[in-house]
Amino acid sequence: MSDALLRLAQAHGIAPTYRDVWGKEHRVSERTLRALLKAMAVDADTDERAERELVQRERAYWRRAIAPVVVARQGPRLALRVHLPARLDQKLLSWRLLEEGGGERDGTVSVASLTQIATKSIEDEVWIARELALDVDAPVGYHRLALRTNGEYLGESRLIVAPARCFAPPALSDGGRVWGAAAQLYSLRSIRNWGIGDFTDLAALVDLWAGKGASVIGVNPLHALFPHNPAHASPYSPSSRLFLNTIYLDVEAIPEFEECESARTLVSSPVFQETLRALRDAELVDYPGVAEAKSRVLSLLFAHFRSAHLVRGTRRARAFRSFCAERGEALLLHARFEALQEHLFALDPKLWGPPVWPEAYRDPRSAEVERFAKKHAERVEYFRYLQWQADKQLGDVGRKAAAPASGAGLYVDLAVSIDRAGAEAWSNQDSYAVSASVGAPPDEFNMRGQNWGLPPLVPDRLRETAYAPFIATLRANMRHAGALRIDHVLGLNRLFWIPAGADPARRSRRWRLRALSDRRFARHPRAGKPGPSLHGDRRGSRHGSGRLARLARRGRRALVPRAFVRTRSSG
Repeated sequence: MSDALLRLAQAHGIAPTYRDVWGKEHRVSERTLRALLKAMAVDADTDERAERELVQRERAYWRRAIAPVVVARQGPRLALRVHLPARLDQKLLSWRLLEEGGGERDGTVSVASLTQIATKSIEDEVWIARELALDVDAPVGYHRLALRTNGEYLGESRLIVAPARCFAPPALSDGGRVWGAAAQLYSLRSIRNWGIGDFTDLAALVDLWAGKGASVIGVNPLHALFPHNPAHASPYSPSSRLFLNTIYLDVEAIPEFEECESARTLVSSPVFQETLRALRDAELVDYPGVAEAKSRVLSLLFAHFRSAHLVRGTRRARAFRSFCAERGEALLLHARFEALQEHLFALDPKLWGPPVWPEAYRDPRSAEVERFAKKHAERVEYFRYLQWQADKQLGDVGRKAAAPASGAGLYVDLAVSIDRAGAEAWSNQDSYAVSASVGAPPDEFNMRGQNWGLPPLVPDRLRETAYAPFIATLRANMRHAGALRIDHVLGLNRLFWIPAGADPARRSRRWRLRALSDRRFARHPRAGKPGPSLHGDRRGSRHGSGRLARLARRGRRALVPRAFVRTRSSG
């Protein structure tokens, strides 16, 4: 193995060895290093290419005045690393801090007065790494820091200032303790739901347990899944963690239901009522059946909403437009994905996701996707409407849970990653290593190891975006929650990566990678893992129920070469 390949892998966060649960050290093979780097879109197919990539990376690092993102804890002083050519030693360096809340601060300092950390010669030019110390007590938040010298723009960074301590609810201060219940929302039974627990059931659960003195209600991940294929029902393999699973909508609680005579007539018909009884009585959740029943009525409600509100520009129409504007491009791309996936899957069930879509549709910003969106604008708007209603219903539950009278708070669950064939992987494909998967090495729990089939975020790409995808994920999931449980929270430090198409027979190839650079800016406390259904029944998916069943299924997959990847990228 060449020194350049090893150094390049380490520069991208790949640890050359890891020690398993039995204390045995595993060294990464050359083949695995190249496969992992390829998954990160780094060309290391040959030693010469690895050397070239390493040189280019090092040069780009030194020629960048300031990192794309800097994470610091709140305090009276900020210390930042800057890179400046030696020719600027006699110049003045100007900085300007634009705070998230609108405040501005600026200052000027002599370049030569800054503490020198290291030097590097690049193509006959000397670059010096220095420490820029700012006596600024910046507030907690996301800020922008720009650098100039003699009017020349040098660079800009997102400055993330995290609190000195993790947020703790008042109820937990001074040694306080709280208790509560956890439920898998899909498993809740009621005399009024349509065969699956919904947001109205969750609101009733909040009232029930608040009355017993509970201070927290936990739920499974509520992430968006796959409306075109409702049997793909695992909440831990979502299409997107930015949006909600609309199968949890209480259809009859949507305001349009009271206004839409055709919807009420359909639901009250003997045939439809018999369908609902069968769905409620089923031992296991009939996901396709529930989805089909809800879809029939939701389509009628949206048609009514268009004619009664959107066309007339009513207050309700303005509220919808406001929601769409607030959620922005992310919501638009999500809705386009759902409309496009529905359309293609109906044409050919083999088109199960972007990896096998026609090439023209794989880029979310392609001209072909734009043409499809215009032609099917009403259907795209339908999926935005569903997200609006899901957000409103969950928001109502969140406010109820947070109300002092209820004494309960809602905590939600964040899956470790997303499905590579889903909306988020399609919309943010540059941020994910879609040809790799995360999992776990062999241990006493599963001697074969685990492959979860979910793509990881690429540390360097995440850093280049100033952690924007991760921040958006946290914000979307904290939107209506008092606490957020992060599944496999160790993934914020390191993740076990598995390359695509690896030989399952070779158990010795492992790697280790660091994952998210700085985890200090996740401000909410972690909560416990949701447990069994409150009702203690056997309800679950026809495709397996419960976390142990999911892990068991994963354990049956063939073992493949793996490695830990550090989420803290170097440089």
